[in-house]
Amino acid sequence: MRAIAITEPGGPEVLQIEERIKPAIKQGEVLIRVVGAGVNRPDALQRAGAYPPPAGASDLPGLEVSGVIAEVAEDVQDWQPGDAVLALTPGGGYAEYCIAPASHVLPIPKGMGFLEAAGVAEAAFTVWSNVFDRVGLRGGESFLVHGGTSGIGTTAIQFAKAFGATVFTTVGSEYKAEAVRNLGADFTINYKTHAFEKEILRLTEKRGVDVILDMVGGDYVERNWIAAAVEGRICQIATLNGASQSVNFSRLMVKRLVHTGSTLRPRSVDFKARIAASLRDKVWPLYESGQVKVVMDHVFDLERAADAHARMESSGHIGKIVLKVAEA
Repeated sequence: MRAIAITEPGGPEVLQIEERIKPAIKQGEVLIRVVGAGVNRPDALQRAGAYPPPAGASDLPGLEVSGVIAEVAEDVQDWQPGDAVLALTPGGGYAEYCIAPASHVLPIPKGMGFLEAAGVAEAAFTVWSNVFDRVGLRGGESFLVHGGTSGIGTTAIQFAKAFGATVFTTVGSEYKAEAVRNLGADFTINYKTHAFEKEILRLTEKRGVDVILDMVGGDYVERNWIAAAVEGRICQIATLNGASQSVNFSRLMVKRLVHTGSTLRPRSVDFKARIAASLRDKVWPLYESGQVKVVMDHVFDLERAADAHARMESSGHIGKIVLKVAEA
């Protein structure tokens, strides 16, 4: 099979087409003939040598795919060859064939194409697990997500609105602000021209927001504490601006805040299976009704994986970047 390999740690140019042996499934797994593969920040971190795959996972990048099931293990009952699916994978998505645990596979929502479906799993699993399971966003609460035009951001905005929250988000331009308002964001803050924490306090009459989803880190840690309401909850899912060097913990104590965090890829098969079940029950109807949609930025052919990474790392994208691996 054709696959995109990381030839050495480095920039996008180290992603190169290789011929690989088609992977063999084990108990509890399915083999997917890949049509589309989502491109995500963890892929770029892996490419740079900063995020090695967990033990037993493919060395190829790619954490989400869409396609057609080609083969199922003998103990798999829920899926059959020929089923059109999307899946969260432990790695290996940038290839013509990819293995996934059967319990991490979901049907493509009715009315959704394969390339859109390729951009669902990573963001949907991440947002549901962190925003709803970990910090418990509820209808009637206020929610801030940083990076509103990212794959995570566009998904989080729509999920939060669908479940009745008031949504705030940070963006880097008026063009991006308009894009997220069209997705349902109630308030947008240009982080290049305004201190987001001051704007949050102004917009909420000094109350702050109940829940914050942050992938920035760095100085945003304490700024999130300023922007949070009393007994607010903050969830950290990445630290794109690096680790915070110093923070004033009195802010955390005085407001009785909860600041938690998680990573998804190393979690157990059973943990991710529970997220998949929740998504199918609570979120798939939203995709099928059109209330939630996949925001597509660009589709690149598999051979142009380096261009896809360059596009993502430019931060100019709005929504998902996807690799087209094959025809449906």
